[in-house]
Amino acid sequence: MFVYLDNSATTKPYREVIETMVNYMEHDFGNPSSLHRMGITAEKGMKEARKSVASSLGVREEEIYFTSGGTEADNTALFGAVQARKRRGNKIITSRIEHPAILESCRKLEEMGFQVVYLPVDRRGMIDMDALENELDNQTILITVMQVNNEVGSIQPISEIVERKERIGKKLGTEILLHTDAVQSYGKLPVRMDGIDLLSVSGHKIHGPKGVGALYVRKGLNLPPYLIGGGQERGLRSGTENVPAVAGFGTAADLSRKNFGERIEAMKRIKTYLDEGIRTEIPDIVFNSGPEGSPAITNVSFSGVRGEVLLHTLEQSEIYVSTGSACSSRKKGQSHVLKAMGLSDREIEGAIRFSFSEFNTVEEMDFVLDRLKDAVLKFRKLGSFR
Repeated sequence: MFVYLDNSATTKPYREVIETMVNYMEHDFGNPSSLHRMGITAEKGMKEARKSVASSLGVREEEIYFTSGGTEADNTALFGAVQARKRRGNKIITSRIEHPAILESCRKLEEMGFQVVYLPVDRRGMIDMDALENELDNQTILITVMQVNNEVGSIQPISEIVERKERIGKKLGTEILLHTDAVQSYGKLPVRMDGIDLLSVSGHKIHGPKGVGALYVRKGLNLPPYLIGGGQERGLRSGTENVPAVAGFGTAADLSRKNFGERIEAMKRIKTYLDEGIRTEIPDIVFNSGPEGSPAITNVSFSGVRGEVLLHTLEQSEIYVSTGSACSSRKKGQSHVLKAMGLSDREIEGAIRFSFSEFNTVEEMDFVLDRLKDAVLKFRKLGSFR
């Protein structure tokens, strides 16, 4: 049996997505900037995809800009926002458990002279809202907080962040921008756009293609261009558009919107089933993800076992899981997310992330539980930490 439980790293594209992309590679392969019929056809595909992504978020089409993925969308948002607001202040507020695309950008901004505040989180991976409010001042120009954490699935209170930044901003007489990395929540949780100025999403997390994402920019907020050249994407992001990927992203956005409720319930059932099975069958474990978190992610620490060893053992049974974020898994060192949450070294070392899609089944989870239990008990008996 083949069981894929690494959907937070990437998802299998829908068949309809593949068919859409093949069409734009094999037949409608024109450059959308060309004036002839093939160019116009490609441009039409771009417009349809933009409409689909905008509809999935409940925003205007002109507020959606296509990028090469979530990382570029995050970079464009952060560097663009601070350039647009640097005359008003130089303070950025983020959290300690953001994606590397945010944290590395923030470190670069610190080198450029901006002040960055990294908010602490509790054992559930939730930011300290009082600490956030205490940091809001007339020098604050940007808050960037992800909606769903990619390693443990904690859901941050974005609506409460909006309320606090608007209340404090009004009191101080200044506008504080809010960006959220919604890569792990898009298509898996409702995303309320009220009060959000910038938002990043990615195609390959919702059964679309890799190498494409989008940045929502609130109408009226003018960012300087991040990539300059031919002026594509209404001047914000130059470069010939990846039409097949954009069109495929649009198809995935349509499909995820049409069966949204059913997909979420399917993931919830699978997560609950696996969580209860692990809790019942395997002793000495710590759940790093709570039931109130994302329906797509469960993170568990198995005492006395190395997560990487467990991952490769499950792989031999064609069960695919992760020890953390795929975007940083090849870097040395502990998970910065689990460390910020206060886990011990042993708990971090033994952590495994299971991430789900609507295609996972109860039968698969039974198979996973059987192999997982055997592997954990075997390694504990052998003493994998010796």
